[in-house]
Amino acid sequence: MAKVEFDPFSDDVIHGDKYALYHRLRDEAPACYVEKWDCWALSRFTDIWDACQNPAFSSARGATTAHLLTKVQPVIPMLNNMDPPEHSRLRAKIRAFFVPRRVRGLEPAIRQVVDELLDPLEERAEGDFVEDVAQPLAMAVGCMVIGLPSEDGAYLRDVVGRFFDRDPATAGMTEAGLAAMAEMLDYLTRISNARRGKAVDEPDPISVLHEWVGDSGQPLSDDEVAANLQLLLVGGTDTLPKVLANVLLRLGQNPDQRAEVAADPGLTLDAFNEAVRLDMPTQMMARSLLSDVEVAGEKLTEGQPVLLLYASGNRDEREFSRPDAYDLHRRPPRTLSFSHGTHACIGLHVARKEGEIALAEILRRFPEYSVDESGLERYATEFVQGYSRMPVRWRP
Repeated sequence: MAKVEFDPFSDDVIHGDKYALYHRLRDEAPACYVEKWDCWALSRFTDIWDACQNPAFSSARGATTAHLLTKVQPVIPMLNNMDPPEHSRLRAKIRAFFVPRRVRGLEPAIRQVVDELLDPLEERAEGDFVEDVAQPLAMAVGCMVIGLPSEDGAYLRDVVGRFFDRDPATAGMTEAGLAAMAEMLDYLTRISNARRGKAVDEPDPISVLHEWVGDSGQPLSDDEVAANLQLLLVGGTDTLPKVLANVLLRLGQNPDQRAEVAADPGLTLDAFNEAVRLDMPTQMMARSLLSDVEVAGEKLTEGQPVLLLYASGNRDEREFSRPDAYDLHRRPPRTLSFSHGTHACIGLHVARKEGEIALAEILRRFPEYSVDESGLERYATEFVQGYSRMPVRWRP
């Protein structure tokens, strides 16, 4: 058998059986050197978990392949591209809007959005779950939490979608994706500028970013505020639709488990969490090394980028029994589903609450829905994975 090789932009990762590749990496090259990009890829759960809390693995030079490998995306000062202690100070300010107590206060508004999206489906036999429910729900709640105008939701869904544009001839982000990123930043810069200096009834992430002063002693510019808002916008509105689609598909494929959740809404969060573990939308994030480290017997050198293959770690048989099976009763003590350590997902409580409310209401109304798997369409990117189209028949 040929030596296992890895390239984050390969057909195996974007279009092929990535999980078979990840399995080989875990067995044969858990710290895999990628010569083309002079970087390393970590595929085992424990190695990724440890890297997430090791200060030698830095985000200050960027946290994605677009920052550290292709280098087509500039490293703008924002939460995801900071290390402690500055990162910790800013995160503490923004996190106040994503803690469980705050999220519980959003429940009535989230339920209203879910009802408004599901009501029209009562009269329809079928539809596209991603377009009809998952995407507009994530954007409506995202705008609500961040402080963006709700009437801009449709436009923002479009520009976030274009941000992930890919073509087979280009490794990573395309010109169209970079143009969408610039358009999004321009929109958010104008939002920041229009809000600056204006009194608000209730603080939100925008007002907190306006007040924050970094290590430089200077407040954030509108461009820097926009970069942080873009992180919250993309993170909060792109991954949730993929998770909701995954959990709908997995429960449809496991009707006994679906019937359990329909009969006991207390299981909805378990169903949601297992879908994130099994089909994690964020395939990988990146770090750069501040010093030499040894992982899985390999010496990784200061300055080299390291890819943390979350989607592989979450199916590591060293951590999970029957890792490729969907089991809502799994309840593992730890996962990489929302990352871990310094850069753990700041919006995890919002995502879980959206998923819990949406899934419970879908199963209450449409307990025997069916997914037309022949009509499924997937995003073709190295960074995220999931369904861009999911035809669903709501009633038998």
